[in-house]
Amino acid sequence: MCSFCAIAANEKPAVLVLEEEEMIAFLDHRPLFWGHSLLIPRRHYETMSDLPARLIGPLFEGARRLSLAMEEGLGATGSFVAVNNRVSQSVPHVHVHVVPRRRKDGLRGFFWPRTRYDSDEQAHEFAARLRAALEAHPPS
Repeated sequence: MCSFCAIAANEKPAVLVLEEEEMIAFLDHRPLFWGHSLLIPRRHYETMSDLPARLIGPLFEGARRLSLAMEEGLGATGSFVAVNNRVSQSVPHVHVHVVPRRRKDGLRGFFWPRTRYDSDEQAHEFAARLRAALEAHPPS
């Protein structure tokens, strides 16, 4: 059983902030900032692509509510919401990071270097490749 499944089953302790039928949220044990929460589906799904379409809306509604709670309950001026998918996913159970943010809090946007396309043609080529892959997986 993965550590997040153990938390969802009340077999491993965690500081819970949200408990619902299909999802829970708990404080990250190594937060970027106090209040940094992890929102997970109770059932085990390793990645976003494993998550059933019917859970995507409720999961991100939970993230929306957590973001609002961070503003109203913690005085945050905003939030950072992110999902690592395989790469940098420390626990192989899909989870949404919801992190309270304040201006000049030291967190600098994305944590990796940014780049540019070499040309407009290259950008259009990457977009075409993505569109072709998306056509293979229409919305369910």
